[in-house]
Amino acid sequence: MERTNDSTLTEFVLVGLSAHPKLGTVFFVLVLWMYQMILLGNGVLISVIIFDSHLHTPMYFFLCNLSFLDICYTSSSVPLILDNFLTVRKRVSFSGCMVQMFLSFAMGATECVLLGMMALDRYVAICYPLRYPVIMSKNTYVPMAAGSWVIGLVDSVVQTSLAMQLPFCANNVINHFVCEILAILKLACADISINVISMAGSNLIVLVIPLLVISISYIFIVTTILRIPSTEGKCKAFSTCSAHLTVVIIFYGTIFFMYAKPKSKSSVGADNQDIIEALISLFYGVMTPMLNPLIYSLRNKDVKAAVKNIPDKR
Repeated sequence: MERTNDSTLTEFVLVGLSAHPKLGTVFFVLVLWMYQMILLGNGVLISVIIFDSHLHTPMYFFLCNLSFLDICYTSSSVPLILDNFLTVRKRVSFSGCMVQMFLSFAMGATECVLLGMMALDRYVAICYPLRYPVIMSKNTYVPMAAGSWVIGLVDSVVQTSLAMQLPFCANNVINHFVCEILAILKLACADISINVISMAGSNLIVLVIPLLVISISYIFIVTTILRIPSTEGKCKAFSTCSAHLTVVIIFYGTIFFMYAKPKSKSSVGADNQDIIEALISLFYGVMTPMLNPLIYSLRNKDVKAAVKNIPDKR
């Protein structure tokens, strides 16, 4: 990529919480602890699903992908965040920033699509229980999971490539903990209308469509559950999808809270808003992956039983 002398940029500066060093120390300890819980919780969940043959079903295959995705997602950004807390102003190379942005965007987009695939799986399991083994065969659920990864990676390639083509002039200070794409687009000294249109298309594909799939699936799921005559049957049917629904609410709720709120027009308000956005981004980037294994293990009898059986197998 060629750049003219007046638009040469070799590095970005991540501000983070540099104006609040005491908060930086507190957040360093907190995020480090959460990251360790993410690695431990999701690692245990993946191991349990792999080694327990009773969990070799489509639902747990998707859950294994989700846990691995959460590990990759946090590992692409948390080390940089932790380093940022210990540094007044963290400098990151242009190429390093783009790589980190690509990985984080890819993992986030993949998770959105994967949650939609998991909703379809629950829809078939609840609404068509007798045909479930035939419909959700290995030839179906493996391509569904693989398709989620492909869509996320391709989407990230497109968005990152377009961002790399933008000229960045004097301002290279990012009011964020990591190289977040929206924060980087604010620094471009050129027309970003193509990027905005591309991001709108991306949001439609990886946010709106999966959310519609999830919403429609759960409308049919709830309708089917209400038709079950026994209370015990209703509770059993709902318990198989309650964990997924909880994760969806936390994940999408935080994203829409971040991107749907009005923007401040004053410079002071904008600076404060940038910090708030960064903290919200930190929340859904670290808190959600930490809660996922807890939600699925605490609300799932099969996972609890598999975890208890680990010492016996040894």
